[in-house]
Amino acid sequence: MNDITAYEKILRDRQRELQSRLSRIDDDLGRTKEQDSDDRATESENDEVLEGLGQAGQEELRAIGAALERIDKGTYGLCVHCGQPISSKRLEAVPYAPLCEDCMGR
Repeated sequence: MNDITAYEKILRDRQRELQSRLSRIDDDLGRTKEQDSDDRATESENDEVLEGLGQAGQEELRAIGAALERIDKGTYGLCVHCGQPISSKRLEAVPYAPLCEDCMGR
């Protein structure tokens, strides 16, 4: 899969999926809290998990946005550090990867 159009589709699909998931997380975090103290403790724990998922989702969205910008600039698939091509194997695993395997390992 070396076609940039295919990677762009993957990135845009993932972007929509994350935006939808983050919207549901926001809805869950904004719901009315239970009055019972045991239920509130459980909700608090659940909210912490949701917040962590939300933060991870936001980070991935930023990485996807950066990858889409690289597509627009014509630099997608090139390492942002050294400028060498990122392997298709790496891009298939992480389509928003900004670094080649060598620079990632440094």
